[in-house]
Amino acid sequence: MADILQNLKGFFKRNPLGGVSLIVVIFLLFVAITSDLLVGDGKNGDISLLTGWSETQGDYTYMSGPPNGDHWFGTDQTGRDIFSRIIMGTKRSLIVAMVSVAAGTSVGSALGIMGAYLGGKTDLIIQRLLEILQSFPDLILALLMLAAFSANLWTVVFAISITRIPLSGRVMRSAALTISQMDYVLAAKATGASSLRIMFRHVAPQCFAPYMVLATAHLGVAILIEASLGFLGAGVPAPAATWGNMLALANAGSFKPLWWFVTFPGVSITITVLAFNLLGDALRDEMDPRLRGRGL
Repeated sequence: MADILQNLKGFFKRNPLGGVSLIVVIFLLFVAITSDLLVGDGKNGDISLLTGWSETQGDYTYMSGPPNGDHWFGTDQTGRDIFSRIIMGTKRSLIVAMVSVAAGTSVGSALGIMGAYLGGKTDLIIQRLLEILQSFPDLILALLMLAAFSANLWTVVFAISITRIPLSGRVMRSAALTISQMDYVLAAKATGASSLRIMFRHVAPQCFAPYMVLATAHLGVAILIEASLGFLGAGVPAPAATWGNMLALANAGSFKPLWWFVTFPGVSITITVLAFNLLGDALRDEMDPRLRGRGL
């Protein structure tokens, strides 16, 4: 425990922005995990910690109302509490981002390691496949994937995970090419170890540092794609709240929406994406000995 605290102290000292970002990310994870306790269900006997308004319950006596003591972030056009919807949107955004990044980055990494180690036609086919995927902008590729399926939380996860594969595959291939020439890998080959065993027992563990940096950086991009899909009406369908469809609803209501309609979901997206990006940069600096100690 003392070693962990000492490492955290050193991390905060070397990367103050990274340390602040880590605190923000931990806070967001806490909000996502406890969202069902923080937000009420609108029923009698509600035991929510912060608000008694559910994400879909309308206060029809206070529609489009500014922030007040009962509705901390105000209400939307149908009287739904924006604060409750921001909290539930945090939960959905992080679920989509983390699951899609874990899946997409893992698949891309596996393809990159296989191509680097096996080489030849296998590497050629994998690289051409990654190039085809990379030729599409991330948002367009996600929209194409969603066009083939009905929109729900898990199809959005699948669509975003596909967009994370190409970059992961290329970065991990670059790392695996170097590792595959190491003496201990050559020694494993000489002992007759199978290619599968060498790739996932000897090569893959040495690619963990770039994998973590990639995954952290991808989280911010995934959240931005999810918000964009929601804004375009292709994300998680209403009435489930996401930051993107909250902005879409605000924009659809009027040409110049009320400030609390757009400020709170917009700030949530900005802070979350910035926190993950800065944390990814800090992890890159920590895990690369050539950059360690330079700070931001």
